[in-house]
Amino acid sequence: MKILKPLLLTGGLLWFLLLFQSCLDDDSPENRYWPNALVTVKPVGENAVYLQLDDKTTVLPVNFTKSPFGTKEVRALMNFKEVDEPSGIYDKAVHVHWIDSIRTKPMVPDLGDENDAEYGNDPVEIINDWVTIVEDGYLTLRFRTVWGGDRMKIHYINLVESPDPGKPYEVELRHNASGDVYGNMGDALVAFKLDKLPDTEGQTVKLKLKWNSFSGEKSAEFDYNSHASTPAQSAVTYERSEVNIK
Repeated sequence: MKILKPLLLTGGLLWFLLLFQSCLDDDSPENRYWPNALVTVKPVGENAVYLQLDDKTTVLPVNFTKSPFGTKEVRALMNFKEVDEPSGIYDKAVHVHWIDSIRTKPMVPDLGDENDAEYGNDPVEIINDWVTIVEDGYLTLRFRTVWGGDRMKIHYINLVESPDPGKPYEVELRHNASGDVYGNMGDALVAFKLDKLPDTEGQTVKLKLKWNSFSGEKSAEFDYNSHASTPAQSAVTYERSEVNIK
């Protein structure tokens, strides 16, 4: 994930937006500024698209027919309103007030002793809220780190496959700040497609995420089922009580 300065500024705003969105339920003009859904945008060829609202709910956007993100499947934040219009084969029809993609990436291979050099090991915090979730075959994370000291530096973030064949569902988040380790704390979002993980064959397993935080190594566990997914408000359980949750 390459993060340039404009996205960093967006990340700071994102923290403010996500903090308050869960309290907003009506469709007033003011509330249309806030995201009220995290979705997967799924193009159907070049001329159609639908949205996966959670693991079981598909929605048809009635106010656009093509994906604004081309033919690539991506995770996205959006603000929408359900409408009483035909939805065809999908569960619901919605009017999308706005939609903004999240950087969506594949997992990367474990390189053993070369992980530090290739992927970095700079600290990052994982924030436990409604957008930190496993659903629809993706791990979506809200993360927080220091950036902005050097405006020209690019940050990279990757999800590394397990080095242990006996623990295939134990993955590691790696952050390379490119030397930009001074400045202010800010938040951003990233989503990783989990299709490189083994098929769970209908069973729910624990997906363990490890990362290097500002206070040492931490981990979190998510429910993962490659056939049926985690509920939208799935809890994240942490092994260390001092994890930064805000």
